Amino acid sequence: MLKHGILGLLNYGDMTGYEIRTVFRDSLNHFWHAQTSQIYRELQVLEQKGWITVTHVEQNGKPDKNVLSITGTGREELKSWLDDETTVNPVRSAMLMKVFFRGECSIYENIEYFKRLSKRETVFPTGSEAAGEVSSEYKKMIDDPLKALYWKFTIDFGVMYDRMLREWCDNCIHELEDLKDENTSY
Repeated sequence: MLKHGILGLLNYGDMTGYEIRTVFRDSLNHFWHAQTSQIYRELQVLEQKGWITVTHVEQNGKPDKNVLSITGTGREELKSWLDDETTVNPVRSAMLMKVFFRGECSIYENIEYFKRLSKRETVFPTGSEAAGEVSSEYKKMIDDPLKALYWKFTIDFGVMYDRMLREWCDNCIHELEDLKDENTSY
């Protein structure tokens, strides 16, 4: 999936590895986390597959840079991936795994856990407003405003997910407090 994210970014225009990492951090990172080393490793794979090309650019007074471009076969791969509806989105969540086993903790500990979780867990560590601002900045850089609209859709999803998570935590706390009030042996 990371490779397709990189292809998607390069489909907007040529970039250096540093620029890809920056755009990834500022936009895709709220729903797909990738470390810098993963991005650079994936760039090598994309080049080997012929999906991107690398042009070495010498610079005066600055370090040389490699500019990456998507190829025709890279665009075909991106389009094929976008058209593939068989992709399954399995939920893999350490948070939910922990919740599943929280019966090992007291109700009091779990109430506090959900209170902390509600404050700590978020899709947007720097705030959804910052994500919206970044999306607006990138919208100015892309010739097609319709493409930027889809970036907004992912931010909307993150905002709604954060809201759902807060409501879920509140529900868990409420049920645990009701249980605590009914039976003081917990």
